[in-house]
Amino acid sequence: MAAHAYIGSFTSAGGRGLTAAAVDPETGALTVLGDTGVDNPSFLALSADREVLYAVNENPGDGGAAAFSLARPAAPRLLGGTVPVRGGAPTHLCLHQGHLFTANYATGSVSVLAVAADGGALGEVRSVLEHEGDGPNRDRQKGPHAHMVLPDPSGRWLLSVDLGTDSVRVCELDAATGELEIERELGLRSGTGPRHMTFHPRGDRAYVMNELESLVTVCRWDAGTGSLRPVTEVAVLPEGATSTENPSYPSELVVSPDGRFAWAANRGHNSISVLALDESGDRMELLDTVPCGGNWPRHLTADPSGRRLYAANERSGDVTWFDIDQATGIPKQAGSVAVPAASCVLLR
Repeated sequence: MAAHAYIGSFTSAGGRGLTAAAVDPETGALTVLGDTGVDNPSFLALSADREVLYAVNENPGDGGAAAFSLARPAAPRLLGGTVPVRGGAPTHLCLHQGHLFTANYATGSVSVLAVAADGGALGEVRSVLEHEGDGPNRDRQKGPHAHMVLPDPSGRWLLSVDLGTDSVRVCELDAATGELEIERELGLRSGTGPRHMTFHPRGDRAYVMNELESLVTVCRWDAGTGSLRPVTEVAVLPEGATSTENPSYPSELVVSPDGRFAWAANRGHNSISVLALDESGDRMELLDTVPCGGNWPRHLTADPSGRRLYAANERSGDVTWFDIDQATGIPKQAGSVAVPAASCVLLR
């Protein structure tokens, strides 16, 4: 059971930086404990031992990353200073094989940073992998826009999701040199705008959340070869729910720990979609949509038990939490707390 939550926000839009909150073990309710000033910590990640928290600084020019000690959970302490990532607007980060990786949206690249083995502080950038390509949406896809970077469940591969090129790159890291090498690139349907992805708990299926169309691309994943193969596409909103005048931009997809359900956050429609997964993980069915409890849900996270869901609503400036019906997967809002310009919720 999580004892604390950490909430990233956009300081450029009035956010307070990194917010620490206590989690009530009985109700899941959040109580804000305090804030740590850092520029635009829009996405967060934990070290393997959960003692260090990492944040991007999503600045449009020169972006950065920062590490915080959680020795005092209510007051994260900056380890060293903010480290430039040599990329613009880093939107996501992850840890993999002793390194930290950032997906840099504005420059369409992935940066590789050193991580100190004795405490988790960040070192300098070791390499930058530049994406290439574009897509048909001239407003959003004039060039590459790396939006997410994550390791596969086997820990061998690193995957980079690019909204601008409608593709997912499968990479291997040379840990000695810090260089990333692209092994293969999977092209998804043109114009869909892949944003985020997640894996089935079993590790052999991957789900790509597309931003420019309200759908998930279901893929089969072979960790032995690093092969990602699309199987089908599934709408996350009912037919007619969006229009040119009222668009929606899905942001995040979370799969339940038991692999029975998935939940998608929809900005614009301001809802959480509930999808049922079959036993194979190949088939998704849209069951329902429920209000997100705010405006512009940028991020979702589930607690480890799969009994609660948390949404960071950026434009309404709050984090809402939901109790999940274990039989139906339907979330029911149980509360909210004000966090201006909230962008990410991390449970610890």
